[in-house]
Amino acid sequence: MVGFPLLLIPLAIYNIIVFLMPSVSLTETLVAVPLMTSGAEWPVTLSEILLALAILMLLLEVIKGARPGAKFLTDHLLSLIVFGAAVAEFLLWPRFANSTFFLLTLLALVDFLTGVALRVRRSPAVAGASRAAQRAPVEVVHQPAHVESGASPPANEPASHAPSEPRFTHVEPAHAPAPVEPSAESKPAGAPLPPEASH
Repeated sequence: MVGFPLLLIPLAIYNIIVFLMPSVSLTETLVAVPLMTSGAEWPVTLSEILLALAILMLLLEVIKGARPGAKFLTDHLLSLIVFGAAVAEFLLWPRFANSTFFLLTLLALVDFLTGVALRVRRSPAVAGASRAAQRAPVEVVHQPAHVESGASPPANEPASHAPSEPRFTHVEPAHAPAPVEPSAESKPAGAPLPPEASH
């Protein structure tokens, strides 16, 4: 969606006053605002109202341009066209050659340059974020088969996935070996013989 250049509003009001209401003066006091503290009166003219309106429109344009994806190339082109038209009116028409319209033209230039600066600054940040997302490693979490399939764990399996401690079982031998008596050859030479051997 293409955004509407808000700085066109005060410039259009100025053109309406110049071409359709030539008797209206921009420098005459419209209202005098009394100040509570000093007691003085603040005279407000039509040109000051237009400048204040243009500053508020510029603030809204900066807020719109600061949002991600809010400014397109067509928006910058429209702001440039508004600024070019204001410069042409300031140089060609005598009734536009005053300080009020010059300041309105300057605000239009600030609107165009601010939009371009915000776009240039945001583009490297978006590109860097996309490259970081592409380089980010993907963490793979291995889960038991019953968790991945959505089935409940078996009854004999504990609820926690912590590894169980190893169990050691002592196994007794089935038959103990019988004691082996030493033979006559394995006895020493000086050992006495048993009574059966002496007869």
